[in-house]
Amino acid sequence: MSAPRVLVVENSATSGLRRFETWWRDEGLEPRIIRAHREALPDRLDGYHGLVLLGGGLMPTDDDAAPWLPAERDLATAALDLGTPLLGICLGGQVLATVAGGAVRESHGLPEAGSTTLTLEPTALDDPLFGGLPRTVNAIEHHKDAITALPPGAVWLARSERCPYQAFRVGHSAWGLQFHPEVPAERVARWDRQSLIDDGFDPEALIRRAERDEPTSAPIWRRFAGRFAAVVAGAGA
Repeated sequence: MSAPRVLVVENSATSGLRRFETWWRDEGLEPRIIRAHREALPDRLDGYHGLVLLGGGLMPTDDDAAPWLPAERDLATAALDLGTPLLGICLGGQVLATVAGGAVRESHGLPEAGSTTLTLEPTALDDPLFGGLPRTVNAIEHHKDAITALPPGAVWLARSERCPYQAFRVGHSAWGLQFHPEVPAERVARWDRQSLIDDGFDPEALIRRAERDEPTSAPIWRRFAGRFAAVVAGAGA
């Protein structure tokens, strides 16, 4: 039996599937990464059992700057219509929110960067990905834009001090995240320091906290990744 295939949309040369690629291959998934900023997206999800939309420094409707975004939104809509498991991360979560009827605002509220404490909502207790995870958990963040209204009927799953809509679910198998569970602590040291300073952050403090939190947070997101893999495998069975 062939491995379940997951279409992964990379929106920026600086984003990437990171540790999720290794974790998912270990779980028996076959990620097919499309670098949308360099190659065309498929018109359909035929042959794929899951869809993953990664981050990027864009708004989900920045079609002039990123002419592939209409096709990406179409794929997200198709996944919702077909019930294909979908995981949207940062920009990808904002794309999901947009196509499902939510709202996203540019440079809204206070920016978040580095390892950030998330608090799960009570509604996360029976969620297929979040259920049973610690009530508070740390994850890497790096965003200024934010989801300001969830789609109608969406299940609110997690929040942070600065950003209420950190995670949500649409239907039974589409998840949107504002944070980056795929990003390891080591990436924080590679971020543009002046940009972080301009946003009010101490780069060295961000690096220290990310390294401190990694031993606790990484196993949690490894478990999370395995759960999404199980959802995808179930859809392809």
